[in-house]
Amino acid sequence: MAKKKIFETSLKRLEEITNEMEKNETTLENSLKLYKEGVEEAMFCAEFLKNMEEQVSILQKDANGFFKLNSFYDMEEN
Repeated sequence: MAKKKIFETSLKRLEEITNEMEKNETTLENSLKLYKEGVEEAMFCAEFLKNMEEQVSILQKDANGFFKLNSFYDMEEN
């Protein structure tokens, strides 16, 4: 059974990869491997955040003093 990926774990791994590559103590081959893994982790994190953003609803008071739910994207337009 495939293990479900978790955002926080993926972000932590991305930080580890970045730190490892910044040390400049690895081979070119291993650097390429780390880079590829980092790109995959970054893509997962970006997609996860995009999906979370789409789910955000913001409670806002309208001009009449009533509360209504707006999507995240409705709020960006104002």
